[in-house]
Amino acid sequence: MKDRVCVGAITGAFGINGEVRLKSFCAEPESIASYGPLSSEDGTMTWDLQLVRPGKSGFVGRLSGVATKEEADALRGTTLHVARSRLPDLPEDEFYTADLVGLRVLDAEGSEIGRITAVLNHGAGDLLEVGGDDSGPGILLPLTRANVPTIDLTDGFIVINPPDGLFE
Repeated sequence: MKDRVCVGAITGAFGINGEVRLKSFCAEPESIASYGPLSSEDGTMTWDLQLVRPGKSGFVGRLSGVATKEEADALRGTTLHVARSRLPDLPEDEFYTADLVGLRVLDAEGSEIGRITAVLNHGAGDLLEVGGDDSGPGILLPLTRANVPTIDLTDGFIVINPPDGLFE
């Protein structure tokens, strides 16, 4: 998946003519329509997107090949992905959250704590899921400068300064 980045999700149908409600994960939300064909997570479906109007918590859009409410309803929950090569280059101190998955997680002394297994966002900001060597659930750490002072994509690690007691 490193060659594709999730840029949005379909949240449901809008009306009866195949329009969809969608949420953009882009820094400039309306730019989701400018990145070229969007695809499903597994890459089996692709669409061209035309934004019709702003909607509640996102946009109303039209996807190529989707003409009915039933077709739009069937896409609810589908994440929308784009080829990384179609996205703009980022400044040195910025990154795509997809690039964090798999990075080693180190404490301030350089000891490895685990790896980032996912980056989640439930509306209040990004959360890093840090998984250790065991198969138990990961620990969630808010992605803030205070908690994550160093992100080194080149060498594949982050340094964290977690709140006291989080990893005990």
